[in-house]
Amino acid sequence: MNPDASKASSNVDQAELDKFSALASRWWDPNSEFKPLHAINPLRLDWIKGLTGGLQGKKVLDVGCGGGILAESMARSGAEVTGIDLADKSLKVARLHGLESGVPVTYRSISAEDMAAEQSGQFDVVTCMEMLEHVPDPGSIVHACSTLVKPGGWVFFSTINRNPKSFLFAIVGAEYVLRLLPRGTHSWRSFVRPSELAQAARAAHLTTHQLIGMGYNPLTEHYSLNQDTSVNYLMATRKGDV
Repeated sequence: MNPDASKASSNVDQAELDKFSALASRWWDPNSEFKPLHAINPLRLDWIKGLTGGLQGKKVLDVGCGGGILAESMARSGAEVTGIDLADKSLKVARLHGLESGVPVTYRSISAEDMAAEQSGQFDVVTCMEMLEHVPDPGSIVHACSTLVKPGGWVFFSTINRNPKSFLFAIVGAEYVLRLLPRGTHSWRSFVRPSELAQAARAAHLTTHQLIGMGYNPLTEHYSLNQDTSVNYLMATRKGDV
């Protein structure tokens, strides 16, 4: 038994883990259910690099790393990257792809909360992308991310807003009409409003520096960052007001 996995906290939805484990073999297929993640990854990476002044030489933690799409791209950018997740099948795929690509990333099966207890203040940058909407207690993840980052370090989140438009676009549109994602990928009740995330960040001593939206044009199949946070959005925070 993996000693890290035995320390996992209760802030986990087993159904969510099972969902992603069932798709694990397709993480790196750019035409699979993970096509949207491949498409948005350059946007996420450039946004992170722009705010941090580049990742070269920085110690980075990717919380909820899945198959390692973002983790590998940050490592390619010169960061020393650790990726954590509780979906063991996804981690196996991530490790295998890392061996094939030659991109060094350390992957661990451990919760954010347990990692925070173990490595408080050890990272320059912490990323938590497309994960908060899949856990019972998003605030606990935010607090753990804050604990993990160094004073003055950056913590980046991305998730989905909770309102009627997000139900129409992120669930009906993305899962049933456009079929960008498998049906049942998201639960609308688990979406997180920007105000809720900002409040959790403040409670965890994180200062919000930027809030931006991410849009999708179904005609061009093009994703872009914009000012519309009504559906998908990203939030950049920093430990302490620096």
